[in-house]
Amino acid sequence: MARRLLQPNPENASIHALKETARVGSTETSLRCTAIQLLIAGVRRDQVCRALLVSERSLRTWINAFNDRGLDGLIVEKRPGRTAILRGEQAAQLARLITAPEQAERTFWTAKAFHGYLSATYQVECSYETVVRFFHRQGFALKVPQPWPDRQDEVQREAFRQQLHELSQNPEVELWFADESGFEGDPRPRRRWDKKGHKTRSTKNGDHLRMNVIGMVCPRTGEFVAIEASHSDSETFQAFLNEAHKSVTLHRPRNIIIVDNASWHKRKLLNWHAWEVMYLPPYSPDLNPIERIWLVMKASWFNNHVCRNMDQLIERLDRAILDVIDNPQRTSKTTAIGKLF
Repeated sequence: MARRLLQPNPENASIHALKETARVGSTETSLRCTAIQLLIAGVRRDQVCRALLVSERSLRTWINAFNDRGLDGLIVEKRPGRTAILRGEQAAQLARLITAPEQAERTFWTAKAFHGYLSATYQVECSYETVVRFFHRQGFALKVPQPWPDRQDEVQREAFRQQLHELSQNPEVELWFADESGFEGDPRPRRRWDKKGHKTRSTKNGDHLRMNVIGMVCPRTGEFVAIEASHSDSETFQAFLNEAHKSVTLHRPRNIIIVDNASWHKRKLLNWHAWEVMYLPPYSPDLNPIERIWLVMKASWFNNHVCRNMDQLIERLDRAILDVIDNPQRTSKTTAIGKLF
């Protein structure tokens, strides 16, 4: 029996989060996020390799990284590379030409056409792969159609809503909802060939400013607990569960924690302490009230705000988290599960 091909877990990150990371991350990060999006959309691996000009081995490495750490497994830092053949003022001129193909009497560019144009017009002798690297190095990315089928099972979702409603009426049961969310230090859009971004900006050392928040909320009381982490995986999630176990006082006999189907939420060795785990239906982040907390935090604390270094990002996150913790009545209204029924 043939072994099943390794596939990315689509619940490790939302499509919106993948696109946002591709938009504000480095060119290589964007490439990795695009590859994962295509695979989840049902595009065959050989087609993804041909479309993005990557090897099967690279694709497997990215899938494993994504399955282990979600978005954080796809984010890469700048590193020195080979000396560019196309550089200096000539590179800047050619980059402008890509965005204005009408200067060469064209309506759009393919890498193959651009390669031929370089040879005929500039007498630049280089390989097709060099042209592709040049596109990526200048901050351009290939636009590939990305169908995104609706995979939600409404029967399953309705059954979950009914179960949730029954549990919420039981005075012996406390419901908790947990999740992770990434916060960008510089969430401004960046320039891309396919017009999905704008001019790039990075930190002084070229690192990508991003932190994760892992949290859980009790909609009935508005109690919220969270930790900050550099990435998401089973170890950081276990550290969060350990911290929650120490800091949260449970008031009811049964406490159920509801999470999505991310890989690190399903590790068999996880210690859930006093909580019983319950999983959301697949592809149903809208049924997790803590998602509203992330939306409020980002809108209130990170909209049009740029952190210039990691210390500023962490300080801003500390204030945002405390704002949620210190306002349980507001948090309870924000996460009210009655909106789900």
